[in-house]
Amino acid sequence: MDSAPPSDSDSKSDNPIVQPSPTHPFQIPAFRAFMIVRLCTILGATGMTLIIAWQAYNIARLTMTPGQSAAQLGLIGLIQFSVVFVMTPLAGLAADTYKRTRIGMVTLSILLVCAAVLALSSYEGWISLPLIFSLAAVLGFARAFQGPALSSLAPNIVPKELLPRAIAFSSMFWQAGGIVGPAVAGYAYAMKPHYAYIISAGLFMAAVIALIFVGDVRQAARQTGRHPIRQVLDGLSYVRTNKLVLGAITLDLFAVLLAGTTALLPVYARDILHVGSAGLGHLAAAPGIGAGITALFFSIRPLRHNVGLKMLLSVGVFGLATITFGLTAFMPQQIGIIVALIAMAAWGSADMFSVFVRQSLIQLHTPDEMRGRVSSVSMMTISASNELGEAESGFLAALIGPVAAVILGGAGAIAITIWWSRLFPELRHARTFDPPETHFPPSPEEAGRSKDSSEKHSAAKETTA
Repeated sequence: MDSAPPSDSDSKSDNPIVQPSPTHPFQIPAFRAFMIVRLCTILGATGMTLIIAWQAYNIARLTMTPGQSAAQLGLIGLIQFSVVFVMTPLAGLAADTYKRTRIGMVTLSILLVCAAVLALSSYEGWISLPLIFSLAAVLGFARAFQGPALSSLAPNIVPKELLPRAIAFSSMFWQAGGIVGPAVAGYAYAMKPHYAYIISAGLFMAAVIALIFVGDVRQAARQTGRHPIRQVLDGLSYVRTNKLVLGAITLDLFAVLLAGTTALLPVYARDILHVGSAGLGHLAAAPGIGAGITALFFSIRPLRHNVGLKMLLSVGVFGLATITFGLTAFMPQQIGIIVALIAMAAWGSADMFSVFVRQSLIQLHTPDEMRGRVSSVSMMTISASNELGEAESGFLAALIGPVAAVILGGAGAIAITIWWSRLFPELRHARTFDPPETHFPPSPEEAGRSKDSSEKHSAAKETTA
């Protein structure tokens, strides 16, 4: 009897269709949804942060001098940093232990509630400095857990070879949000103060919905045999012993800590350049424009060679742009405004360059099972450089004036760059993003098996002889 011809189902089972590997991050649906999360989050967060600072400064100016009012901005940054500093060890461990997407949903929901409270208090007129300080602490708590969870998602979504390009696109979306967010918030505030917070609340809601479409992202199995405190210390130990990661993280910490000018933008907009809330939106958006152009360039042509040296040079440019911005106080108003916008755009471009290299090095040089803890250390230094930098700028401005504080900070960033290039030669010598091959010594059991195998092989050779 002749055999029956194979059915279609048999052919499909014998020859399964192999899906081609993605060649671009946007070919991955989860990454597309993740980019929407990033964009909506930064749109809402940067807009809300700017308006909080603007409202706090204006409320303080009703009863305080410009210097005392600048100190209130510093206090907001100090509150947020204090919360982030305390919560960071727990946040990193949580990102390595629990579903990172769920942590993102919870923290985004907290940001949504904060935006709603700020909108209601602005609409009804009972917003005050104590309320702003309290919500700053809540925002710091949410950011402490959100940062490590969301920043550790991209390496779990895209293949390793696509990660630098994915980071470039992620940074581009982040910076695009940094451009549009403050500008939209500034214009919305000019119409009605509570409009800015309503927009932020809607964006946080959109981010929560988009995070649902990211789906179930696989991550390394949680460690169950080690004490949580020991696991936290493992992440800190890894950063301490990996000089390349340590140098990249701390360079950003001290450079932005000294040369961060964003906290003093309300002071420059109101009392130095005299451009009001609309001008404040332009000044706040300028760094995002420069950073967005840089990120777009990297998304098309990723950086491949001499990455460490180029990062050091970009931090030096960052400090130089800060000094230029500070010097606009001595220029005629019309020229000063144009130079300030150009300086802030260059500031953002240099910062984006440094951020791209640093994030790529950290993500590619860190194993997934401790990526959350290492990211939490990175997030803590970013928070220190941002929130603590805002506190430093505000308090220093109260002591020596805002102009001197900005110029001195830029000079400090340049000095730190020169020092770090000598203190961490690994940064200068980092040619590419590829981590070096790591060879681990064999365990005692493996060494014993290897020894037995060698002895058996030698005995076999003697018998053959």
